[in-house]
Amino acid sequence: MADRLNLTNLLLSCGAAAGPLFVAVFSVEGAVREGYDARREPVSALALGDRGWVQRANFIGSGGLMLACAAGLRRAWPDARWSPRLVAAFATGLVGAGVFVTDPPARPSDGPAVVAPNVQGALHNAFSIVVFGALAGACGAVAVRFAKIGQEAWAAYSALCGLTVVVGVGIFGRAFSNAKFGGVGGAVQRGTIVVGWGWLSMLAVRLLRGHPGDGTLTR
Repeated sequence: MADRLNLTNLLLSCGAAAGPLFVAVFSVEGAVREGYDARREPVSALALGDRGWVQRANFIGSGGLMLACAAGLRRAWPDARWSPRLVAAFATGLVGAGVFVTDPPARPSDGPAVVAPNVQGALHNAFSIVVFGALAGACGAVAVRFAKIGQEAWAAYSALCGLTVVVGVGIFGRAFSNAKFGGVGGAVQRGTIVVGWGWLSMLAVRLLRGHPGDGTLTR
C-alpha cells in the first residue's frame, strides 16, 4: 500500500513540476534568443535555428512529465474516465509538437509572399490543436467532477481555466494569421499557457496534499 502511494505521489509530482519548468525554459530562452520577439512570435518558433533543440527538448520533456501526471491522476482517481485520458492526450500532443518543428513565423517585412506548405509544420500544428483542445477538455471534465462533490471553488477555477484556454487560442490563433494583430499573438499565447499549464500543476499539487473531500465520482 505504501509503495503504491509513493509511486502515485511521484507521478503527480512530475505534473506539479512540468508546468513551471516548461514556462521557465521558454521564458529564459526567449529572453536570450537574439532577434526573437516574445510579444509577437509563438513559443514554437523557439524550436527553429541552431538553438532550437532547447525548445524541442522542452516540449518532449514536458510531455513526458505530463504523461506521468496522467498516470498519477488515474491512480489517484481510479474511477475517472475522461480526466486522465485527456491529460494523456495533452501530453502526447506536447511530445508531437516537439518532434515536428513549426514553420517559420511570418514577419511584417515578409510582405504578402505565400509560403509553401511544410509537412512538419502541418503536423506540428495538428499536435498543437490536440494540446490545447485536450487541455480545455480536461479542465471541463475536472470542473464537472468537483461540481458533483460540492467543491464549488475548484469547479469554478477549473471551468474558468478551460474557458480561458479556449478564448486564448481563438485570440492568438487570429493574431498569428493576421498581420494587423500580429503584435500581440506571442503575449496572448504565453498567458494562455501559464493559465492552462498552471491549472494542471495546481491540480497535481492538490492531489499530492490528499484532499479526502475529492471523492470518487466518475468523470
